[in-house]
Amino acid sequence: VQLVESGGGLVQPGGSLRVSCAASGFTFSTYAMSWYRQAPGKEREYVARITSTGESTNYADSVKGRFTISRDNAKNTVYLQMNSLKPEDTAVYYCYTVRFSRNYWGQGTQVTVSS
Repeated sequence: VQLVESGGGLVQPGGSLRVSCAASGFTFSTYAMSWYRQAPGKEREYVARITSTGESTNYADSVKGRFTISRDNAKNTVYLQMNSLKPEDTAVYYCYTVRFSRNYWGQGTQVTVSS
């Protein structure tokens, strides 16, 4: 199982950014996928989750209405569209899935929101 995030960067407050996670090594279309983030000095926290088919999504209260999780099962990729970004969204964003009771994480992609 391999999860590779991309698309992070520096963005101004109020701006938008889309991060991606390319998955390989397992049947991507049969597993739910999630995004987590970890800010400096803080614990890793849940951001969003999408079911295997993409029919259902769930968000942390802190990002609800601003972030959108989606997936393209033909491309084995999950996305996180982030709008109206705030400085407190600054963190390393991680892709996550669980398969046969084992947790899998990507290496993370840095998102910095600053003027």
